[in-house]
Amino acid sequence: MEEISIVHTPAGIYYKSGDNSLTFENLTRVRRFITGGLTKKSKEEGTHRKRRGSHDEKTNKPRRFLIDVEETKRLILEQEDTDGDSQITIHDKGPKTLTLGTADSGGYHKFEIRGTYMLSNLLQELELARDHGRKHIVLHEDRLNDNPVDRLSRMIKFHFWDGLTRRIDADGLEVICVDPKNRTADHSPRIYIPYGEDAIFEYYKHVSETRKHLNLDVQMLPQEITPEYVKSINNKPGILSLAMRKVTDDEGNVTFEGVPFVVPGGRFNEMYGWDSYFEMLGLAVDGKIEIARGMVDNFVYEINHYGKILNANRSYFLTRSQPPFLTDMALKVYERLPEDEEKKSWLAEVFRAAIKEYQTVWMASPRYDSHTGLSRYHPTGIGIPPETEASHFDHVILPYANALGLTIEEFSLRYQNGDLVEPQLDEYFIHDRAVRESGHDTTYRFEKRCANLLTVDLNALLFKYEIDIGTTIRDIYNDRFELADGTVMTSALWFENAAKRQQAIDKYLWNEDKGLYYDYDIVQKEQSVYESVTAFWTLWANCASKEQAERLVKCSLQKFEVLGGMVSGTEESRGTITLDRPNRQWDYPFGWAPHQIMIWRGLENYGYVNDARRLAYRWLYTITKSFVDFNGIVPEKYDVVSLSHLLKVEYGNVGTDFKFVPREGFGWMNASYQVGLTYLNNHMKRALGACTSPEVFFRRREKKDQ
Repeated sequence: MEEISIVHTPAGIYYKSGDNSLTFENLTRVRRFITGGLTKKSKEEGTHRKRRGSHDEKTNKPRRFLIDVEETKRLILEQEDTDGDSQITIHDKGPKTLTLGTADSGGYHKFEIRGTYMLSNLLQELELARDHGRKHIVLHEDRLNDNPVDRLSRMIKFHFWDGLTRRIDADGLEVICVDPKNRTADHSPRIYIPYGEDAIFEYYKHVSETRKHLNLDVQMLPQEITPEYVKSINNKPGILSLAMRKVTDDEGNVTFEGVPFVVPGGRFNEMYGWDSYFEMLGLAVDGKIEIARGMVDNFVYEINHYGKILNANRSYFLTRSQPPFLTDMALKVYERLPEDEEKKSWLAEVFRAAIKEYQTVWMASPRYDSHTGLSRYHPTGIGIPPETEASHFDHVILPYANALGLTIEEFSLRYQNGDLVEPQLDEYFIHDRAVRESGHDTTYRFEKRCANLLTVDLNALLFKYEIDIGTTIRDIYNDRFELADGTVMTSALWFENAAKRQQAIDKYLWNEDKGLYYDYDIVQKEQSVYESVTAFWTLWANCASKEQAERLVKCSLQKFEVLGGMVSGTEESRGTITLDRPNRQWDYPFGWAPHQIMIWRGLENYGYVNDARRLAYRWLYTITKSFVDFNGIVPEKYDVVSLSHLLKVEYGNVGTDFKFVPREGFGWMNASYQVGLTYLNNHMKRALGACTSPEVFFRRREKKDQ
């Protein structure tokens, strides 16, 4: 029983306990194997043998292998990694077999590891063992042929979340200050502190003085953060400080520690707005409530000190928010906190911040449209967004540069400095920033008009805010909620706000003929014709009537449902793709984790549980198949029509660049897997573990039901 229980433990436990513990007996056995077991002949057999032979150990007992970590890693890469990317995938042309000696025979009996999945798992285990300082290991076969659903779910829970967790404090600065998006000449680590946070400012000054190797530049922001100021520091980008808590160090001194949060991964090495909501859902499934709570606390800090939940906590995002999820996020955490008096006071602090954000960001100029009573994405930044690739806007700037006989670089510099005034270009960047605030950067749905659109997704989220705030005031605070300035609120106002918004959504965004919600253009004074999967966010928010929900499911669901889940928008709406009109990553044929999660929950809200399960299976199959075929990969997004993560699209695909073993996955993709599994029954999980395609699985079910 002890042997079975340890087989699937996290690497940090597995490679330091049981057969892998540093006991005299284990060390003696390994030395005996290494000196006499791994002979030249056995190495050659590992390279050349391709078929099962009599040398394979015949036993029903689970095998364990004695392995020289570095030598086996060298062999597997030399033989199997034919494209040289430090991964074992279905694209590699090696024989897909490697011979290992068994532990029970002291390395004498041999067994062949076969196939992409087992070999890539072996490579991953070798690297994980190396992480923990092991030169020789005893490896259970079950770690190599493990059910891929179980293996991936455990990797997310025990490895990926840890790889994505950050803190902003003395110990965490070296990791969090790294900004792959910084394309300025100044790459000095820099942190900006909110005005008035004197104790925090002094803390970081002390860090700068005592940890000289950081070369940390500590700056305090002005009391009023204007768009002009934000533009002025774009050539000096830095991380924005987040919430901290007082702790006592080992010497008894009171100091600060950063409140933890999760980053998306890859080049996104900071805390993002809507990413954090979906990451929180995954953390909650995995029982990591303290990190989930920390992310809520950091959002409260951002609202109180930066005026909004930020696109992300870098200086160049100070004028830009992202889709608002704070109330539902806080309630999900609240439900899982232990029962005590502090629990209600914590939630009250969060909801005061949410009300402030609602009133000063989404119900204020320029984001609020008083004529319709609805809201839009409309950040206040100016100039060229600095976080994009250097050539991202070349096609936009080129005509303006040519007209003045300037190079793109010369024009950009003069435009940024204010020496050139181009109103049309100013408007283009207003819309571009709005696209980024929406989180859907980029899509032809928003091309050159995002700031003019009252989007269905944003207004569904704000309806949910209004309902959440009203319900929380009524049910948790006995219909009496006091704000920081002493103002007392009741639930009636919030339910009234929600009713008004629902009426406006029906009037301006619902299309009865099409059975679908659309965005509304306040300049053209008409609905947009782009069909977006975000129409189904109304089901998540519970702002659609039962009749509207039925129309959505019966008339429109099939438009967006494809092999690998739900596509972001329809092919018809996207239009024809050419060299001059390339793919946009939030359009057809691409699918994204947040859309899947929102739709599953929305369908469940209205009783369409079987539809939610079907869509969850399709999405999880795509993730699982890539995980099996591509060395454990968990990327940012998929082409859900071709079921591929290998995309020819702007920005590429984050989460695909790693060596030997994936360390992080991608934040909301990790979450979608953990959340998605909660929708599947055992039969579906077994089929998923066998990588049964959705088409085969549901065809079999249909035949069985007939």
